[in-house]
Amino acid sequence: MSDQILPIDFYVNVTVANDKLSASIHFTNCDETFSCSRVQLEESLKKNLIIHGIHYDVLSKIANNPKEFLLSKTIIATGDAPIDGENGYIKYMYEMKHQGSKPLEMEDGTVDYKEVASINNVRKGELIAERIPAKEGTHGKAVTGEVVFAKAGKEDRFKIGKNVVVDAEKTFLFAAIDGMIAMTDREKINVFPIFEVNGDVDYNTGNIDFVGTIVIRGNVRTGFKIKAEGDIRIIGSVEGAELDAAGSIEISAGIIGQNKGLVKAGKNIKTSFIQEGVVEAGEDVLVSQSIMHSTIRAGKNVICQGVKGLIVGGTIQAGEKVLARTIGNIMATNTNIEVGVLPELRNELLSLRGQLKIHMETLEKTDKALNLLDQMAAAGLLTPEKVAMKIKLANSKKISFDEQSHIKERILEIEKSLEDTEKAKVEVTAMMYGGTKIVIGRYTKFIKDPTAKVSFRLLDGDITMSATR
Repeated sequence: MSDQILPIDFYVNVTVANDKLSASIHFTNCDETFSCSRVQLEESLKKNLIIHGIHYDVLSKIANNPKEFLLSKTIIATGDAPIDGENGYIKYMYEMKHQGSKPLEMEDGTVDYKEVASINNVRKGELIAERIPAKEGTHGKAVTGEVVFAKAGKEDRFKIGKNVVVDAEKTFLFAAIDGMIAMTDREKINVFPIFEVNGDVDYNTGNIDFVGTIVIRGNVRTGFKIKAEGDIRIIGSVEGAELDAAGSIEISAGIIGQNKGLVKAGKNIKTSFIQEGVVEAGEDVLVSQSIMHSTIRAGKNVICQGVKGLIVGGTIQAGEKVLARTIGNIMATNTNIEVGVLPELRNELLSLRGQLKIHMETLEKTDKALNLLDQMAAAGLLTPEKVAMKIKLANSKKISFDEQSHIKERILEIEKSLEDTEKAKVEVTAMMYGGTKIVIGRYTKFIKDPTAKVSFRLLDGDITMSATR
């Protein structure tokens, strides 16, 4: 067949792939004596409309040695594959897929099993998510010269839930309120102002820190912490835990503090009973049953009124009033009731008096040491080391004296505020027992005998007692 009389197409068969991104050649009707030129092969491709991506080096190899290619199918043209566009997506600023409760691993490698709660706190106006646009993609080219169109990426859209807003271009998603980010059905993004726990706060939930209001439909176990910038509502009881709310705290059952933890609210604390608890309220502490052996501090009032309305043991401090049915018991249990000044000021006063005592003792010791050094100096026995010690002691004395003066000024300032006790009142609607100490402003009165239906006020520098209706 070296002297071919038939057209090249009789011997050469060109096929194009279905996607038109490649073309192949294979030979028919020929034997080992077959020969052809590169020009003939190019003409065959042209007749089959193959004009792009031709592998001219392969054509040259076939023309130079066709025998190697007679029994195989050889790709002689390759098109440009299209690059499909990338789908758009939503980029979240927070982890939205909850991976289950995992304890917090500390820097030293230990694990805090109380830190397992995962809450996405967000502030009003804060960015929650960004919409990343889809990309168009790059078109390809077939071996026949046609355009092979790329698939455009699909756009994603925000799935808007409650309390969220988007910008005009629908590119950014923001929180409309302070709260917790949550994904609900159909992946809607919401911001909820309330975080709820349908059960106890324990090792399953861990500690909770939330910018809104927290509702616990169970108990709060000893050693756990709950912090809310709104209110805290507990359906069950609170053990020796730490609760801190910028708003109010309401506990349906009661507080069994075991002299551990702290229940603190910026406004009011309302509960059924408090037993061996430490409670601080910016305004009122409202108890329906009893307060027993506890430390209570209220910026305004402590009200213990109900069927029992009992206060016994511990220390109750209120800026204005303490009202109860019964204070103390027949066993004359020591019960301290202090009104007429903010609890923090009264506690600061006690601390300052303690500091003043320490400074006075220190000054006394310093004076004795300086007198001894003066005697040594008069006798000519003062070494350079003793001179340095004398200078250091003199400097310490001046610093201590200045601090003592500052403390005295602050004590006087607080004591003056203790005189403003017009609203200060302790009232008992049933029985006041012996063993109770009443403190109003700067003045103290010890109750020795049981007295029924009585109230206490400050009048003319004395705590007066009068009957109540």
